[in-house]
Amino acid sequence: RDWSSDVCSSDLDNDSVKDEYRAMLQIHAKYLTDNPARKILVQGNCDERGSREHNLALGQRRSDNIKRALQLMGVRETQIESVSLGEEKPRCTESNDQCYAQNRRGDILYDGEF
Repeated sequence: RDWSSDVCSSDLDNDSVKDEYRAMLQIHAKYLTDNPARKILVQGNCDERGSREHNLALGQRRSDNIKRALQLMGVRETQIESVSLGEEKPRCTESNDQCYAQNRRGDILYDGEF
């Protein structure tokens, strides 16, 4: 079963987890609490706009907010690593709003996927 997914606001310069992703996070949280040996890596991503420093900081806030949400749902801190990739891992390389929105995200990867 592929447990990798992306979650976070796709709004420009926003680091909050949207309500529409809460149910997905609850599924991840349940799986992780039932499987305490599993670990995840949360990667915060941004679009190409903004300075490198700004995007790295924003990506870190995105990944940290996902981590915090999962912890509030019972996942152990030791199961979650959060990092920022800034604009370094785009899903789409075109320069338009639809593409930018795809690149503003948080990715959840399970051990074995990173």
